[in-house]
Amino acid sequence: MAQHLRHVETVLDDLLGQHAPPGSAWVTPAELNHAMRYAVLDGGKRLRPLLVLAAYEAVSGRNASDAAPMRAACAVELIHAYSLVHDDMPCMDNDVLRRGKPTVHVQFGQAGALLAGDALQTLAFEVLTPLDGSVDPAVQARLCGILARASGRVGMAGGQAIDLSSVGRALSEDSLRHMHQLKTGALLQASVMMGAVCGLASATALQALEAFGQAIGLAFQVVDDVLDVTADSATLGKTAGKDADNDKPTYVSLMGLERSRAYAGTLAVQAHAALQGSGLPDTSALAALANRVVHRVH
Repeated sequence: MAQHLRHVETVLDDLLGQHAPPGSAWVTPAELNHAMRYAVLDGGKRLRPLLVLAAYEAVSGRNASDAAPMRAACAVELIHAYSLVHDDMPCMDNDVLRRGKPTVHVQFGQAGALLAGDALQTLAFEVLTPLDGSVDPAVQARLCGILARASGRVGMAGGQAIDLSSVGRALSEDSLRHMHQLKTGALLQASVMMGAVCGLASATALQALEAFGQAIGLAFQVVDDVLDVTADSATLGKTAGKDADNDKPTYVSLMGLERSRAYAGTLAVQAHAALQGSGLPDTSALAALANRVVHRVH
């Protein structure tokens, strides 16, 4: 994982460099480029890129330094970064701390944050569609489709809309699960599926990995809800206790702390069972990432 993390950081740094795109006569305005780099680099667990790369290696048996999985890994992280920039803005969650530093709108203003998020979102799809022949066009199309659906109205954006409309309301467990499967789970599940698609996974493996991604995607949010009430802001790198302060529905508010922790454990069991049924010879990296999701402390 450490080697993959270093590679992802290097590629992200290069993608967000000061140089103009090939064939372009324009250079990104310095302030916009600075805001984009600030949003992406020097922080973050990089869980989503690691899931892409681990799924690719599990399916293909090859090292994940190939062009397609590395581009997919960076693209999904760019989408994740854009979503955090927009979520933190005053019109959404209105947060001032992210990854232990001021949020992008605090540092660059609301207009700067909005543009940085927009630019990161579109850069993700630019990354998935290189013109140099390094990624098969059919794979490009599948990757773009997976990422677009996971990011949009039937995924992350849709889940955020439900979240904003649910403040002060008591949701059922089914409704809360649906919201989090869209808002948080969809992009984590997509990360697994993008890696599998890059590795040309069989139908059996794809089905198993889809179930694995769904389980860890929901587990991540359950643990996030737990940490919001058990960890401090310095540990989390973001404002602790904000969900309760804003009267947002969470697993802890619905189920209580201990039941929420137990549910995260149940989801981990489901994730490991899915891997065991995948027919893949080595899923140890994916299993380790599932454990990291459930046992993380920030």
